[in-house]
Amino acid sequence: MTRFWWVRHGPTHARTMVGWSDLPADLSDGAAIGRLRDYLPAAAAVISSDLSRAVATADAVQQGPDRLPHEPDLREIHFGAWELRSHAEIAAEDEALARDFWERPGDICPPGGEGWNQLAARVSRGVDRLIGAYPDGDLVVVAHFGAILAALQRAQGVTAVEVFSQRIDPLSVTELAYEQGRWTVGRINHRP
Repeated sequence: MTRFWWVRHGPTHARTMVGWSDLPADLSDGAAIGRLRDYLPAAAAVISSDLSRAVATADAVQQGPDRLPHEPDLREIHFGAWELRSHAEIAAEDEALARDFWERPGDICPPGGEGWNQLAARVSRGVDRLIGAYPDGDLVVVAHFGAILAALQRAQGVTAVEVFSQRIDPLSVTELAYEQGRWTVGRINHRP
């Protein structure tokens, strides 16, 4: 069984759409980092997306010696022209597209960005590689809101609209396991 301990990176405090922009994480809450580190399995291999907020969070929680290469497929959704812009700015430019992107997630993309289905396919590729490389073990995967929701959607077998009802807070843990073609879901958005 492959057990995934999905950790959302530390907060960026940005009040805009942050996808592939490489903003740093605020890891100043040492108590929260300590509780998170204590909660995660000590011997687990650790992997993160290649964005610095995920890399730094993975560095902060890693306990064991196994650090895997950064995985670009675990990045956040690519917001394209919406990157680092507020919801209000985006809606003022194209309200219908902005509304459809969130209310009918799937193939709808921001200009120059990717849609939910593209994100989900990319994350699934990365997850499948991890399952193949670690068919029996624990993996701490430090990633982003969208990547964690995509993995959760796959494990639960629900629609994107349904999975969007989940909260995934910074420094939270979402537990998924895969064995012989079946997913099980443990805690979602757990804050140790």
